[in-house]
Amino acid sequence: MKDKSQPEPIIELTDVKKIYQMGTQTVKALDGANIRVYPNEYVAIMGPSGSGKSTMMNIIGALDIPTSGTYVLNGQDVSEMDDDELAAARNREIGFVFQTFNLLPRMNCLSNVELPLIYAGISKATRREMAAKALTNVGLGDRMDHKPNELSGGQRQRVAVARALVNNPSILLADEPTGNLDSKTGNEIMILFEALHAAGNTILLVTHEEDVAQHARRIVRLRDGRIETDVKVENPTLAGVKVEI
Repeated sequence: MKDKSQPEPIIELTDVKKIYQMGTQTVKALDGANIRVYPNEYVAIMGPSGSGKSTMMNIIGALDIPTSGTYVLNGQDVSEMDDDELAAARNREIGFVFQTFNLLPRMNCLSNVELPLIYAGISKATRREMAAKALTNVGLGDRMDHKPNELSGGQRQRVAVARALVNNPSILLADEPTGNLDSKTGNEIMILFEALHAAGNTILLVTHEEDVAQHARRIVRLRDGRIETDVKVENPTLAGVKVEI
């Protein structure tokens, strides 16, 4: 009998395999991965090069589909979707933060943050209001008219976080979000993530840095396309410290 006190997982991979054919060689990027992530969890995904973590994140982010197995995102079976349905699910459910920021250089901060709302068909007045609020929430209310090259690396990553959150997605998916930042600025971004988690956001973080992973509440380690360990972080960095955005 199902325990109704347990929330439904927001992400559920069941026996997910992803196989690539590279010439005559068959590569099993994922080889039967199983994972559940629940609302407001903060999970770090780690693993050596070739472990399958990038493939897993592409599948979770609806950028790719499994060869076999199922992926259910917020109650929807992503495994069965066509390209248009994948794009719609991605825009609605996933907020992406990348190592390289992926901001458009000729557009100011406000316009960059508006982009997911344009794809969602939201009116200009409403999306400008939503984008301004998202930038204010990450401490950049006074930088809306600035272009990316007028900002520091940390500020650019904050713009990327605002863009990822502007659509109120189910999950924030961050791929090496501190990889292009110095340690001080990277720590500021992790403080921001702590505040976002405290505010109720579900966060999945891909990193190869152990100190970054220790901010999460759970660390999933991959090896050879399989989940090797899935453990709770006993004393997360910044846990219990009141931080404000």
